[in-house]
Amino acid sequence: MGGPAAMSLLLRVNALLIPVLVLAGLLVASVCSALLHGSARREVLQTAGLMIDGALAMRTYTADEIAPLLAEQMKTRFLPQSIPFYAATQHFLQLRRQHPEFYYKEAALNPTNPRDRATDWEADIIQQFRNSPATQELQGERETPGGRSLYLARPIRAQRGCLECHGLASGAPSTLIARYGTDNGFGWQVNEVIGAQIVSAPFSNADAGAAHIFRGVMGAVIAGLVATLVLVDAVLYWWVVRPLQRISRLAERVSLGDTGVPDFPGGGSRELAALAASFNRLRRSLEKALKLIGS
Repeated sequence: MGGPAAMSLLLRVNALLIPVLVLAGLLVASVCSALLHGSARREVLQTAGLMIDGALAMRTYTADEIAPLLAEQMKTRFLPQSIPFYAATQHFLQLRRQHPEFYYKEAALNPTNPRDRATDWEADIIQQFRNSPATQELQGERETPGGRSLYLARPIRAQRGCLECHGLASGAPSTLIARYGTDNGFGWQVNEVIGAQIVSAPFSNADAGAAHIFRGVMGAVIAGLVATLVLVDAVLYWWVVRPLQRISRLAERVSLGDTGVPDFPGGGSRELAALAASFNRLRRSLEKALKLIGS
């Protein structure tokens, strides 16, 4: 095997190894991208879940501790501050002053307060809860003016206590009628899905963070694959190609009748060392045969 043939071996190995490394890199990229994207999504949805839980805590606090304090005043004047839904919404409006990218709404199809009326996409979510009573949570993506967002929604069902104000308009407190009129917010039924708690959290920031990590990871992976290729080539050259080239040059000199050629080198891999030893035995046998013929 001559010098060019030995280098051809290196090229053939690279021709096989490079596609394998490229495929490995693509596989790592695909898996890494999916994992990071999923992690970013879970992080955003976890934040949205905490926000909904915070709103529920505010509703419970209002119902248990604020509403009883305002009960006497409610007889002469309707105070929305005593309503859990109103308290949760106001609480989030204060939060949005520092975090305007987040969105929270207790959307209803037939609300007392017009600001709580569901928009088209919110009404679709409420209808999904109505069509599937066993569903306790929905999540998805939507485009907003600020970019892509994830939403998390949970159903709001009318409790028996809600019907004191939202059953028949004729039975509603006069103070409620005086504030909101009789057109909206009545006719609810027990356990009916009348709305949904909806939190919308920005996904673009988390996705950008995942993309930044992905670029860093893939940079390290590519560097590792290139280093692997260089190391394999170096090992192959020093342990296979270079010894073969030396053996080839010496074998060519022997074939031309040069008797002053030193022994074939025994370096490189074990197999090449065995090959060199075989060449040396063959060479000595040829030299003895030539001496016998000459004598």
